[in-house]
Amino acid sequence: MDTHIPVRKIVKHAEARNTRQRRVIKATMAELGDFISAQDLHLILANRKEQVSLATTYRVLQSLANTGELDVIKGVEGESLYRHCQADTHHHHLLCRRCGKAVELEAPAIEEWALSMGKKYGILRA
Repeated sequence: MDTHIPVRKIVKHAEARNTRQRRVIKATMAELGDFISAQDLHLILANRKEQVSLATTYRVLQSLANTGELDVIKGVEGESLYRHCQADTHHHHLLCRRCGKAVELEAPAIEEWALSMGKKYGILRA
């Protein structure tokens, strides 16, 4: 008999505490328009004399991304870039690798194509 129970079924995600640092990061991300790295955000916060450590900045950004409050993409150099999520539905981003400009796209045709390819190759059930 298999007694293995995946941890994610046992452990519920703890609700994040609404700390001053979390509020400052959320407010700053809401006012920024483009994707930004944790290190660049930390520099902005430091220049504003906000006392938020780099480690806390990383943790809060990841937590906000996990809850869908931030979009996260991988930059050209592989680092995570974050932006306040402006859409409530599933969407994609078109990102310029030269200037960093990002455009949100809802692409139902692409979603349908990906679903049909998954079904065709047996990755998804028909």
